[in-house]
Amino acid sequence: MNDSSVDLLISNGTVVLMDCENTIIENGAVAIKEDIIAATGKADELSGYKAARTIDANGGIIMPGLVNAHTHASMSIFRGIADDLPLMAWLNEHIFPAESKLTPERVYDGALLACAEMIQAGITCFCDMYLFEDFVAKAASDAGLRAVVGEVLYDFPSPNYGPIEKGFEYTERLIEKYLNDPLIKIAVEPHSTYLCAPELLKKASLISKKNNLLLVIHVSETKNELSQIKERYGLTPVEFLEDIGVLSSNLLACHCVHLTDNDISLLKKYDVKIAHNPESNMKLASGIAPVPKLLEQGICIGIGTDGCASNNNLDIFHEMSMAAKLGKVSTLDPTVMDAGSVLKMATIDGARALGISDITGSIEAGKKADIIIIDIRKPHLTPMFNPLSLLVYAARGSDVITSVINGRVVMENGNLLTINVKKTTEKVRSIALDMI
Repeated sequence: MNDSSVDLLISNGTVVLMDCENTIIENGAVAIKEDIIAATGKADELSGYKAARTIDANGGIIMPGLVNAHTHASMSIFRGIADDLPLMAWLNEHIFPAESKLTPERVYDGALLACAEMIQAGITCFCDMYLFEDFVAKAASDAGLRAVVGEVLYDFPSPNYGPIEKGFEYTERLIEKYLNDPLIKIAVEPHSTYLCAPELLKKASLISKKNNLLLVIHVSETKNELSQIKERYGLTPVEFLEDIGVLSSNLLACHCVHLTDNDISLLKKYDVKIAHNPESNMKLASGIAPVPKLLEQGICIGIGTDGCASNNNLDIFHEMSMAAKLGKVSTLDPTVMDAGSVLKMATIDGARALGISDITGSIEAGKKADIIIIDIRKPHLTPMFNPLSLLVYAARGSDVITSVINGRVVMENGNLLTINVKKTTEKVRSIALDMI
């Protein structure tokens, strides 16, 4: 872009690019034209740009927006509804019955509340699996959030589409509707190996490959899941997915807590991506994913929050800190899961896991402008010897002060500009009363 005029200039901050050179620019700036990053550099180098408006970062950190690689946004409605339970009891005795009361409007309101929470915590893109996903997509679009969404598919009738045949039809309609949307991409999302028959999984995989879409599935989350799949097929969940031809580079495997060495070899062989959900796995006592071993093999890993009913927040800063510390304590090695590696998981590698690293996940000229500003003028963020360590081990979602998504300022100085938070929270409180 040779035109010296830009729409937005973000200046006076430490710019953490998250590019392949791990560039950090002190007293840096980012120039944005329409929805695209036009240039990055020292603030004085970009002073020649004529900006329609300028945002002063006040010495804070200017960085790519965070990527939430796995969540169930509308489960914000169920935050705290059934805590301190094993996964299967939590699902079958509480979550599935509560979900039978869902409507499209309730899903929209729950998703909009989640979008508010995510924007305030610095998330500019999320990958969602849930029911009535057209309404999750609408909430994300209304909020100005980038999202990869897919309707959950499973063997039993859905509260949304009914039998699985209608689920595939619903997915096909979503694909067509959002084909050229600037913010929304569709994924194909069978729930898991234990709730999906082989034919369902194979058909879902074929649809994703035919349309060049992400395929998302829960994989090897609990020991109970492993024993079920072993009993049915004599294989681990990962081995089973290979056996039916589902493992591929477009597959995002969520959780991957219980993996054998052969599982890890297969994930590497097929270039499968992983969504790591440390806090959910801790809270449900699912276990600790072998992330250091996966990273050693060069497997791409993003970080997810999972849903609010199993976490109970949507703060990727919390997840980064927990991911790093779990990796260290599980290996008794303080050098693994260093801050730079974990920050990549929450930004550029998260985007790569979702198949969108060509447009987001780092601050580079030509990419979409998905950028956040961290206010470091706080006791818990003082002093700053290393910006990466500060972000992973000290920062919180509440430290995000400004968020730009697709070139649009959606939060400035802590004020959400796209969502009426008071109205949204009141609606969800009202919905919650009918859920219990």
